[in-house]
Parts: sequence; structure tokens; C-alpha cells
Amino acid sequence: MAMTSPNQEPTAPIVLCTTVVRSAHHGSSHGGAYLVDLVTGRHRQVLDWNDGSIDWSGRGGGRGLRGIAFHGEEIYIAASDEIFVYDREFRVLRSFRHPCLDLCHEIFIAGDRLYLTATGFDSILVHDLAAGRFIEGHCLRRDAASGRLLYRRFDPAGPELPEAGDSTHINNVFVAGDRLYVGGVNLDRLIELHEGRATAFARLPTWTHNARPFAGGIIANSTQNDCILIATRDGRPRLTLPVPRYPVEQLQNADLPVDFARQAFGRGLAIIDENHIVAGSSPATLTLWRLAPTALLARVNLSLDIRNAVHGLAIWPFGRTFNE
Repeated sequence: MAMTSPNQEPTAPIVLCTTVVRSAHHGSSHGGAYLVDLVTGRHRQVLDWNDGSIDWSGRGGGRGLRGIAFHGEEIYIAASDEIFVYDREFRVLRSFRHPCLDLCHEIFIAGDRLYLTATGFDSILVHDLAAGRFIEGHCLRRDAASGRLLYRRFDPAGPELPEAGDSTHINNVFVAGDRLYVGGVNLDRLIELHEGRATAFARLPTWTHNARPFAGGIIANSTQNDCILIATRDGRPRLTLPVPRYPVEQLQNADLPVDFARQAFGRGLAIIDENHIVAGSSPATLTLWRLAPTALLARVNLSLDIRNAVHGLAIWPFGRTFNE
């Protein structure tokens, strides 16, 4: 379903999103990337992740494409342990890896630096795009004995890399000026990294995705609560927006256990401006919201298979041209 915006609204954008397909069988599609026109509802699959080298050892594992970022004319899309660089026609230009890049979720570009979530190492990696090398690492790890959150910087080219571990399940990084903001499933705070220190910027519910500063507080997919949450820094909700749900009889694979796949799993968030956002969910749905006065402006569904969930989501920066 797509609904065009009323005349007073800004033109809804084209977005690029990635999806992952959970519980997919070997040899079947594990999702891909789609260009979606939120005005007309048209969408086109531009990448299909169907790789025989997929890691089957974990539920998130090597499946599918994840975070999205843009730099000049190039498109950066994360897989679990590799970053792919595409041109505007989605031809692969190059790719790169790092020993600590594992279970990558969201990525972010600020200036000439690419920031990557290395979930399988409780870390953020920083890649200098001009130099073509990794230059910083930040590890945020929960101490197993005390439960305290421990932070250290590390040299990604040095010998003292963190050990593999996923205690915080870092899934988002956002950069503003010289400050990094880190969110994750097992973090009940949005963490600010600045001048070698990690401090709590704002309270979060657990099980969030896409948490970042917004309008003097935070915005996040509160995945456990099936909503988009906009809140003050001390955790008081200002606005909650429900994740869409579908009648069970319309869904495909609705009989799967919820720990494998479920509908209304909120993940993927793009900020258009201070009053308009696009949110992703399962089964593969994009929802365009106006925040004040609150209104659902458009919804586009790519699949009714509950295994098919949005992961990365970004505003397409190359104009409104949409070719079928």
C-alpha cells in the first residue's frame, strides 16, 4: 500500500533499504537491497544476496545486507563481515574487511570517515575513506563478573585487538561533530564517546535499534515494544508510533517460532527532516510518518513473508529518478 502525501507535505523521498530473510534455506535468497518510491509505492530490487559462502553458524550470521551509507557518488553497504562499495548502478567497485568486523549492523559516514558497528567484537571501527585504512577502534564491553560497562580505544592496525564477544550487541553508531553515539540491544543507555571517555547520553529501553540523538532527546526503534520511540534524555516518552501489523491470514510463514521470525519487528530508520521520518519493520514494510501533528503519510510493503525484515534504511541522495 502506498498513499501520496497531502499538498502541504514535502515530497516523499525515494529510499534505499536492505532486507534480511531469517530462517531461509541454503540456496534461497537471503534478502537484498531495494529502491522504494514512497509516493507511488513502486519498488525495485537492485541487489540480491544469495551467496554460497554464507555462515550458517549463527542466527544473524552472514545472512543478508545490512547498514547503508553514501559518500560522493558511492554507495556503501555492509554485510556481516565485509563492506561492499557500489556505484549508482549498483555495480561493485571494491570491498574490504577487518579481523574485528563481524556481525556488522549499521554504518555511518561523517566527512571522510566510515564508522562501522562490529557487533561480534563489542566494537566500533573507524575507516579513513581517503587513506583506505582503519584508523580507530572503540570497544564497549560488559564485564561478565560485575556487569559494568567497560570502554577502551584500540588501534585496529595494532596487536591488541579485542577478543570476539557480543555482550552489548552494538547495532547503531551516529556521529555529530567529534562525538560518537552508540546504541545496542543490551544497552539501556545511549552511550556518548568523546575525548577518550564513555558516558551515558540518554536512557533507553533495552532491545532498541537505530538509537540516536534527536530533537534534544533520542529517537529509536523500540523493537521489544513494537514502536518508534521519541523520548527525553531521562527516558520520558514524548511520542510513540506503532509498528504496523497485518492480519495473520495475510502473512506467509506465520507459523514460525517468534524467536526465529515475527511480524512487527521494528528496525531501520531514516530521518527526512525534524518532522518526518521513515521506519522499517517486518514483514518488509516501510512507513512514512509526520511527527506533528502525527500522521501516517505512506506505507509500502515489499513482502508479506514474516522472515523478510528491513535492516538498513537511508534516503536516496541521487534525485527522484526511479527506473523500473
